[in-house]
Amino acid sequence: MCFSLYLNSWRILKKEKTIPPAGLMKAIIRAGENMETPQKGNQVVFHYTTRTTDGVVVESTKSNLGGRDVPLKLILGKSKMLKGWEEGLMSMCKGEVSMLKIIPELHYGDPEWPVPVPDDFPKDQILVFEIELLDFRSVKVVTDDFGILKEVIIHGQGWETPREPYEVKVRITGKVPREGKIFFQKDQEPFHFTFGKNEVPNGLEKAIATMTRGEIAKIFLSPPYITGASAIPDLPLEADDLEFKVELLQVIQVRDMVGDGRLIKRRLRDGKGEFPVDCPLQDSVLRIHYKGILPDDGGKVFCDTRVDNDGEPLEFGSGEGRVPEGLEMCVKLMLPGELALVSSVSGFAYDKFPRPDGVPDGANVQWEVELLSFEAVKDWTGMNFKQIMDDVEKIKGTGNRLFKESKFDLAKAKYEKVLREFNHVNPQDDEEGAIFAQTRNLLNLNVAACHQKLGDPSKSIEWCNKVLEGNPHHVKALYRRGVAYTARGDFEEAHSDFETMKRIDKSSEQDANAAIIKLQKKKQDAEAKARKQFKGLFDKKPGEISSVSSTDVKPDGPEETVHPETKPPEDLPEVEEQTLHPGKFWRLFNSGTSFFKNIARKGCAIL
Repeated sequence: MCFSLYLNSWRILKKEKTIPPAGLMKAIIRAGENMETPQKGNQVVFHYTTRTTDGVVVESTKSNLGGRDVPLKLILGKSKMLKGWEEGLMSMCKGEVSMLKIIPELHYGDPEWPVPVPDDFPKDQILVFEIELLDFRSVKVVTDDFGILKEVIIHGQGWETPREPYEVKVRITGKVPREGKIFFQKDQEPFHFTFGKNEVPNGLEKAIATMTRGEIAKIFLSPPYITGASAIPDLPLEADDLEFKVELLQVIQVRDMVGDGRLIKRRLRDGKGEFPVDCPLQDSVLRIHYKGILPDDGGKVFCDTRVDNDGEPLEFGSGEGRVPEGLEMCVKLMLPGELALVSSVSGFAYDKFPRPDGVPDGANVQWEVELLSFEAVKDWTGMNFKQIMDDVEKIKGTGNRLFKESKFDLAKAKYEKVLREFNHVNPQDDEEGAIFAQTRNLLNLNVAACHQKLGDPSKSIEWCNKVLEGNPHHVKALYRRGVAYTARGDFEEAHSDFETMKRIDKSSEQDANAAIIKLQKKKQDAEAKARKQFKGLFDKKPGEISSVSSTDVKPDGPEETVHPETKPPEDLPEVEEQTLHPGKFWRLFNSGTSFFKNIARKGCAIL
């Protein structure tokens, strides 16, 4: 046996080992097809036979030498591989057969080799490996265990990849590589399946999830990823490996907008551009055609802009509450020219929006909607101060309308958007500075009013403080904070704000006094409830605890709303005061020992 070629290759290993002289020798038995050799990251497919230097066969993948005739498939630089193999394989061409003579330190005798071998295996001897390199290819490793590999033939377009619950249309051919037998083929009529429904093997779904539209790839699956598939009845589940050739024709985007199935957007026709960078995610003027359908009433159509609107599309500004919430949420994730079907429960449709004729209460709806075009709202770049403030008044007016329509989240978003943009506005003189400061204060207080309406008095207080930090004598901010303190049960702080109002501005006495009366009433009610809830607790001697009957404590219920008899100062959306929740007794302790004084119990013990 002639080992004609000596490889003196230096390799960087974990311990910076080098291949010693005569450590790896190679003899070519049959030349390969060309001069191209595999590189690190390539998958190599090869048969091997291990012999001692005396010619005794130790192991083999070939059936005539005791193997299963299943070639070995490894990835250079990634798979666990004998060091001598890796170096030798990278010197071989496709179709080449060579002999590799390897010292123990570079095969199974390597102390770092992680796979144990039988005790009678000659791992401490020089071994000769006959290797036939059948094929090699550049692959993408889809799973860390190398169980799913992908060879890209033609790269796709864009970057959007499918995922559950998306649908896809593909051309596909499946075969068993060892036998060359085709068991599934859909290369003429597209094959359509839905992610997450076990219609194709789990490994195939994972691999297609890495593809983009127009991509053509070969996908290789090992047994753990060859799972049952309802759409491929003849799938050979016992195969050693499977190969699929896939062309991804279309990604049908299906989005669960809120994560619980109540609002689903299904793309029917692709739009123009890249998702999501070319979608109207920011405030825009949108032009759409849509058809409203009642799916539970035989698909009855209750509106169609192409018919009811003289063929004219609907034009509206996003974030202005002009269309149902669910419809706008989905349109903002569409591309121009896209056609989509939106399925919505009543909560995202017409429960909180003017109900069209023919739509029953609580009805689920579908909208078949086409985004014709959109125009993003212009920013303030290049505008002078007057133009900016005119635009601010327009946006603030929209926010006030939304507030009056009880769309507090949308209103808050409008106010906050202006406040964010204000960070880039620089008034040029004192007059502009005064206008700017006044407008910013009003916007902060409007946000506070929205938080109050949304049941978050603590956030309302934070936004009032933004104004009072710059102007402690701002009457409207004091009033708004006092209302929020009252709703939170901080009665002394609220009383202090209302008294400060009266000292600063005599004209606010009527509003402040009315608020104090309501505060006192609310405080008395809270203390009465507290006495009842803790009935008997203060009649016991130190060390004793009174039991409270379940009939003495009312369960927490929804907060009631008390409408103020007087309006708050102008320029702010009106906010209803909220009563203290019965289950929030702990807030009374913010007043410190004054609570116990108000209880008027002598000799009470604090346990």
